[in-house]
Amino acid sequence: MNSPNQEKNLGILASKWDWVKGKMVNAAKTTKKIGTDDPRRVIHAMKVGLTLTLVSLFYYFRPLYDSFGESAICAILTVVVVFEFTVGGTLSKSLNRGGATVLGAAIGIGAKSLAAAGGERGEPVIRGFLVFIITGAATYTRFLPIVKRKYDYGGQIFIVTFSLVAVSGYRVNHILQMSHQRLATVLMGGAACILISIFVCPVWAGRDLHNLVAENIEKLADFLDGTYILLEILSLIN
Repeated sequence: MNSPNQEKNLGILASKWDWVKGKMVNAAKTTKKIGTDDPRRVIHAMKVGLTLTLVSLFYYFRPLYDSFGESAICAILTVVVVFEFTVGGTLSKSLNRGGATVLGAAIGIGAKSLAAAGGERGEPVIRGFLVFIITGAATYTRFLPIVKRKYDYGGQIFIVTFSLVAVSGYRVNHILQMSHQRLATVLMGGAACILISIFVCPVWAGRDLHNLVAENIEKLADFLDGTYILLEILSLIN
């Protein structure tokens, strides 16, 4: 026979299991509802998985890895942060990331060349001063309304890229090769996102906006029609 303590422990375990099972059932229902409400979300998840699989070839194939090295990870990171639900969102983020990477790398290389003119002792001081001025100015620029609205993500990428190139260039000798590899992998990752987003079950924000406007107009028409009928009834009563 089970002791009272054993029965109490079994009751606690059963209640805990019922709680966990309830949470799992609710999570499954929520997951199913998300996909049922808009099946394009399921397709979007598959598109992201497909794109990540394609850019992972930089690591799987030795010739590609030998060409790009550890910078191949930038292609994977680009897909993760750039791929949006709509084609327009993906295109905007890809252009922001690509342009900011080019600009940040170019200014970072220029800062390295300028700092090298200061000699062994002056180079760290000049580098630190340039990093302070340029990153501070770029951060302040992000508060401008037009930049905040359209290019805020690009501003972040510019700051990261410039800082990596300007600071790591003090210890890394092959800074040009490293910048070239990172830029190439970022552009390839962005290009893969754009191509998959456009040619594989594309989602256009303009089409969604058109459908939303049409639906709202129909609701407005029903409201006006109901208001007209109500006024007719009130006029007959009076």
